[in-house]
Amino acid sequence: MREWDAAAYDRVAAPQARWGRDVVDRLPLAGTERVLDAGCGTGRVTEYLLSRLPAGRVVALDASSAMIGEARKRLAAHGDRVEFVVADLGKPLPLESPVDAILSTATFHWVPDHDALFRHLAAVLQPRGWLVAQFGGAGNIASVMRVLATIDDGWLGPTHFETPEATTERLRRARFTEIRAWLQPEATRFEAGEPFERFLATVILGAHLERLPPHARIDFVKRVAASVPAPEIDYVRLNVIARRSNSRLAND
Repeated sequence: MREWDAAAYDRVAAPQARWGRDVVDRLPLAGTERVLDAGCGTGRVTEYLLSRLPAGRVVALDASSAMIGEARKRLAAHGDRVEFVVADLGKPLPLESPVDAILSTATFHWVPDHDALFRHLAAVLQPRGWLVAQFGGAGNIASVMRVLATIDDGWLGPTHFETPEATTERLRRARFTEIRAWLQPEATRFEAGEPFERFLATVILGAHLERLPPHARIDFVKRVAASVPAPEIDYVRLNVIARRSNSRLAND
């Protein structure tokens, strides 16, 4: 897993934070639950989640130690109501006890193996607990992908964007029920020039830039920004609502 410039991400990720609040609002909560935020980033959405858990707790988990560092600063006022965990969602999760619900925003498209991902989430979720998530879906950032396919070696990056149908089947195999999965277009416009380039470099092109020598990175970002039709990202979000079944999993 690559490391992130968490402070830079926190400054530009307003779209992800805005969508994340809508995802939190879909999560059925009484306010007393212990909820896993799977891919908490810098804690902007986690902070809103905590406002819906006045007597509850959050496990803020991310694969990036830098993101967890930023989240610790943002959520310090919540004290021991937040447990911070650095862990890879592609591997079994190091939680000492199951959680009542799982939230995730803008994360799952970074995890290569979604069959493993959903098994690991089910393994730490109480039976009948809810999973509510949003991540990049089929068609996400298609205009940027078309440009990347024409630059240098044509590498499209480490992300993958799934369909609702494939995701529904994977969730079923992981013993989830009451599954809803749907795509949601979220085209997002940016100010042209440096603001658009900064967003691309921080949120979308980070893994590409790590493959380049430092002197070539600014030019790469400018080439991508100049080649897309407009200073706009054609985001498509895949929304998921599902419930952990009562049946036991092999690794329960």
